[in-house]
Amino acid sequence: MKILYVAGREASYSRNRIIQRALAAQGHEVVACFPPDKAFKHYPALLWQVFLKARSCDLVLVGFYGQLLVPFVKLLTWKPMLFDMYITTYDTMVFDREKAKPGSFKARLYALSDWLSYQLADLSILDTNHAIQQFGNIVKTDLGKFRRLFLAVDDSAIHPKPQLEARDHFLVHFHGEYIPFHGVRHILQAAKLLENENIRFQIVGRGATYEEDMALARELGLDKVRFLDPVPYAKLADYMAEADVCLGIFGNNPRAELVLTNKVIEAIGMGKPLITRRNQPVQELLKDGDSVRLVEAANPQQIAEAILELKNKPDLRLAIASKGHQIFLNHNTVDKLGQGLQAILMEIVAQRGLRLSPTPAGKDRPL
Repeated sequence: MKILYVAGREASYSRNRIIQRALAAQGHEVVACFPPDKAFKHYPALLWQVFLKARSCDLVLVGFYGQLLVPFVKLLTWKPMLFDMYITTYDTMVFDREKAKPGSFKARLYALSDWLSYQLADLSILDTNHAIQQFGNIVKTDLGKFRRLFLAVDDSAIHPKPQLEARDHFLVHFHGEYIPFHGVRHILQAAKLLENENIRFQIVGRGATYEEDMALARELGLDKVRFLDPVPYAKLADYMAEADVCLGIFGNNPRAELVLTNKVIEAIGMGKPLITRRNQPVQELLKDGDSVRLVEAANPQQIAEAILELKNKPDLRLAIASKGHQIFLNHNTVDKLGQGLQAILMEIVAQRGLRLSPTPAGKDRPL
């Protein structure tokens, strides 16, 4: 198929890069329409490009952030449409950024944008059944047009690598934004509890709570925690490769209850044992004590105990890492994402009753 892929984020955004690779691997021709950055001011020019390019395409895939784009894309093209919702507006603005209170007028507007984009697309994608059910709880609609497709990450960069640096300590790794649902402060408090152990931490990232968390680190007198600025993706994989354990998320706000997150997938993709907070999305993919070590939210004591357990039980550490990586290979590679997208696209083709004919490349293309 010739697929018009339009999204509200720039071409370099990780989800856009991975989706394009996954579609190309399935033999599809992808016509990309992306803005130079995430600013809404680029939407008129973006939609003009959609209008110009849609005529020659068989199907439209709208990617993140797409809730505001879907109605206009539908109006301009009337093509079959798959919506990669990725994250709902309501969850982001109400639970994560706390720009509105649940039940408020603004919150209802955010829910309306999710509902409308879902109704206009032929099918929509979210990454967990829990996220899909949450959508239904918020917007009170039938969920039959949703399909679950687990997150995937760039497995050309994220894959097991040997540890190159000889060291005499146990290394714990975290990367991500300093934001409430990641719960960096709980990692720092766990590091304080482990200060007398031969354990060191490396934390890569910046973000909204950075200054607050740095103040906490100074207050705790942490001298076994190394803080690093964000690095390119390939370099991030190198940092992860040196670690003995990787950390996920530990916040206790509503957002943290709803997400799987890329860092969880990246850890198991690197073949590293993962410690993260317990929530339903993670448990759709991983099992506590088997392929992940789960702790309760906002609980530095449990984080510290889990780290110490995996340090002192190398067989358990290796078993969790191995089983986690096998799950990654089964569900979270770019190839698996492509297979999932292909099945959903062909479902739309069948629903629309589109006739297929061979293309010169040997692939079936809707007429």
